[in-house]
Amino acid sequence: MKPSEVLVRPVITEKVNLQMERNGRYTFVVGKTANKLEIKKAVESFYGVRVAEVNTVVVPAKNKARFTKAGLLTGRKPSYKKAVVTLAEGETIDLFAGQ
Repeated sequence: MKPSEVLVRPVITEKVNLQMERNGRYTFVVGKTANKLEIKKAVESFYGVRVAEVNTVVVPAKNKARFTKAGLLTGRKPSYKKAVVTLAEGETIDLFAGQ
């Protein structure tokens, strides 16, 4: 897989920002078929950093419903895979550089 197919997008939340600052852990949404070795290789090549550890989790799909003028609309959010990447000591990624 290409690095662009492995890494879909970074996750930016308050919890993830706190982990970035304190522990050097970055979270990415990754392709469903990507394994830990492919994720490690993609992060190292794409951002030019050394990766110490990769943890993955498949977030399950969820049923969603909302009330509208037309009545109750129901649907389903898809499942996805995310990876928490711990960088080597002293390494950082600037996710906000292009903005």
